[in-house]
Amino acid sequence: MKKLMQFLALSSLVVTLTACSSNAADPFEASAANERATGIEKTTVPAGTRLHVALIDAVGTSKSSPGDEFTASLIEPIVVDGKTVVSKGTRVRGRVADVNESGRVRGRASMSLILTSMAPGGKSVALETRPFVVLADATKRRDAAIVGGGVGVGAAIGAIAGGKKGAGVGALVGGGAGAGTVLATKGKDINYPPETRLSFTLANPFLI
Repeated sequence: MKKLMQFLALSSLVVTLTACSSNAADPFEASAANERATGIEKTTVPAGTRLHVALIDAVGTSKSSPGDEFTASLIEPIVVDGKTVVSKGTRVRGRVADVNESGRVRGRASMSLILTSMAPGGKSVALETRPFVVLADATKRRDAAIVGGGVGVGAAIGAIAGGKKGAGVGALVGGGAGAGTVLATKGKDINYPPETRLSFTLANPFLI
């Protein structure tokens, strides 16, 4: 009889512990289910989406180096399937991927920029965009004008010094002087001040 009572007591204890364990697990499951039910569904921003920004920091071939970071802000919201997923004014961060200053005679200035992250709602989200590449305007017409100007001045000086023959010699000398002017003059640099508007294309999708 005593053994029977001990068995019943032990069985009751096991049942009680099992019930307590089950009740302890229920709140966790309920919380997880509640999070799944009320959680905000993330949206995929697809590759190819255009990101229109305005610079906050200035960048340029005369002041920037590869690896330098800059900040900007969205001037248009990011919209996916008619729904705004990133608001206008969101801060974005970028990097100077490559930069080349203008050279003398040859070598036009160039610069490559990429966006690396944004912070919608204060939370950082990594980005990968295609490089925004800009090349300075060619200066061939300007160079030709400088060289031509040198020839004209040289010919005039030569003509005064020795007639037609002197004019021909002066033209050669003047042309050389003009070329020297080109050698001493750098081409155009690229400088983007704050509030410059640029457009980037998303290379890979991201979740927001």
